[in-house]
Amino acid sequence: MRIVRMEQGSPEWHEHRRKHRNASETAVVLGLSPWQTPYQLWQVKLGLLELAVTPAMRHGSELEPAARAAYEQQTGCVMQSLVVVEGEYSASLDGITLAGDRLLEIKAPVKGRNSTLWKMVEAGRLPDHYAPQVQHQLMVTKAEVADLYVFDGSAGILLEVRPDASAWPRIRTAWDEFVRFVALKSPPPLSKGDVRERSDAEWTAAAAHYLETKLFVDQAEKALTEAKGALVALTNHTSETGGGVTVTRYWKTGAIDYKKIPELKALDLDQYRGALREETRVALVPQ
Repeated sequence: MRIVRMEQGSPEWHEHRRKHRNASETAVVLGLSPWQTPYQLWQVKLGLLELAVTPAMRHGSELEPAARAAYEQQTGCVMQSLVVVEGEYSASLDGITLAGDRLLEIKAPVKGRNSTLWKMVEAGRLPDHYAPQVQHQLMVTKAEVADLYVFDGSAGILLEVRPDASAWPRIRTAWDEFVRFVALKSPPPLSKGDVRERSDAEWTAAAAHYLETKLFVDQAEKALTEAKGALVALTNHTSETGGGVTVTRYWKTGAIDYKKIPELKALDLDQYRGALREETRVALVPQ
């Protein structure tokens, strides 16, 4: 484990996160995050999307110093916030002891004691979407234990989490797969969180108009293809004209099969590829 000296939240820190496999993003690549999808994270990693700071995130950041102080008073453990890395894996720790044997992960839900998180931790349960983050931290630091500390603004409750080495291969595999999508600039499959259902009147009317128009165009294209076939069938000479149309037969060169060029096999063509661009596709929903 290596300590990286930087201020959490700084531009340098954000750039560091963009290039590393971060603990807080592990639930995302595993498809367990209720707030972000792999596709959204892929856009962030490539600089196509800027991660918005939500009121809940701002609330948590503002309470973190008070939460750390309350935790230290409650446990007697002195914690320092650090950014640490192990290879490509990174963890921005809310706290770690000087001995490196104990970690602190702070959560400050907006609803405090009335939050689902507080009630689950009070019952001794760690939510599925937080478990990967803590295990990622333990994997990077090799600490003996991590304390998940839920703070309501004045006091908090904690849950001890022990390392589970059996979970670490799954974390690494998920990140390996996700990083390949980033390296290839090829998006991961969309998940349920990427799709928003629409049933409002404006959308319904626009969808109905599109379906009606597409049906008309499809029928017209079919009729046009049949009409063209009839004209071609009547053509006996190189070029025939009349009635406002001309039919011409001609020869054209074939397309180049670049896969058959041996010199290209050792060449990285991606370096000549243009920048990513966003396009739009409209598809019919199977009935």
